[in-house]
Amino acid sequence: MTSSRKNKTIYIDKEATSALDLVKDGLLDPVTKLMGQEESKRVLETGLINGKTFPFPFILAPSGKKNAQVIQSLKVGEEVTLICENEPYATLVIDEVFAIDPQVRTRQIYGTADLSHPGVMNTIKRIGNWAIAGEYTRINPKKNENIQKIQEAKQILNAKRIKSLVMAANPLHRAHEKLIRQALDTTDLLVIFLLKPYNSANLSYEIRRETLDYFISNYLPKSRVVVIPLENSYIFAGYNEIILDALVAKNYGCDVLTVGRNHAGLGMFYDCNSNKSIVDKVIGIDLEIEIASEYVYCDKCTTLVSTNTCPHGQHHQISYHSDSILELLELGLLPPAVLIRKDISAFVLSKILPNRFKNLEKLYYDLLPVGGLLEEHTEHDFYLELMKLYQTTSLT
Repeated sequence: MTSSRKNKTIYIDKEATSALDLVKDGLLDPVTKLMGQEESKRVLETGLINGKTFPFPFILAPSGKKNAQVIQSLKVGEEVTLICENEPYATLVIDEVFAIDPQVRTRQIYGTADLSHPGVMNTIKRIGNWAIAGEYTRINPKKNENIQKIQEAKQILNAKRIKSLVMAANPLHRAHEKLIRQALDTTDLLVIFLLKPYNSANLSYEIRRETLDYFISNYLPKSRVVVIPLENSYIFAGYNEIILDALVAKNYGCDVLTVGRNHAGLGMFYDCNSNKSIVDKVIGIDLEIEIASEYVYCDKCTTLVSTNTCPHGQHHQISYHSDSILELLELGLLPPAVLIRKDISAFVLSKILPNRFKNLEKLYYDLLPVGGLLEEHTEHDFYLELMKLYQTTSLT
């Protein structure tokens, strides 16, 4: 620790450390270190590292004038300290320093360098013009307990087949539930990687985790489901997301990655007289990638159905768009129970709009049936009872 303080310092953020942690925990294998210029070129030319698919170079090029000055002054073999939030994160022995083009880098990740793309704009602010390569050693590494968590569940269940899902559950709606149940129906153990992004355009991770845990505890065989937080850094963005998801799932010990048909990274392209997707580009990763059906609510079938089996067409189907359901919740509206489970809606609303009612008890006793006893009620209770009134149909 003392010697690292005497090194030259480079400042990085939490998003960078999350990617660096994945490598050191073996979760981005075959990547083991920060790449140099020649290795980066080989990855771009072949899309492979040691015979395994990897979509772009794994490099570190932090932005900032001070960082740029320090990086350009570094010599091969010199040790530098990486600082995150004013704390030493790792020491890095320099193999190479080389120039990069931030726009080229964002195009490698997102498939575009268009600044109107929100991901590109956020990422290009974080990328500098100089990359550093070499082996790094974390100063106070934290043990990744999630790897052990999956192994323990696997041993307890004697699980032979492990499926995985990657989802934001922002919020957790009925189509998510159907996807989870479908995956669980054909596996011994299901691992749900719950995305933990670095922006605020979502319900907080804590709210999404609590709702998912609630659903699992109350509506699923909870011993067969493990939830793992997946810090959704910039490297998981764009059309290569499925490849990295597959790598992480495999390195966590999963056999199958289930991907929704409407996944943003599942773009189709035409090659050799046939339709293909990014899944067809995955080489050397011993993992099955399974494309799940898209689920909708059909007002003719009056249930949740797959678009592959429903004959009634889009004019009878309600799709599950998370952003629109979230907008209802953010406006303080209870989404219909056909979209999101009422107890989950009640929980989310009570979290994102706390203390919104001037006199909750008066509202409760004025609008809802009560047993005559004075009892204290929460906003969660109020929303649940209010939903029951919405579902009353005797006057219609």
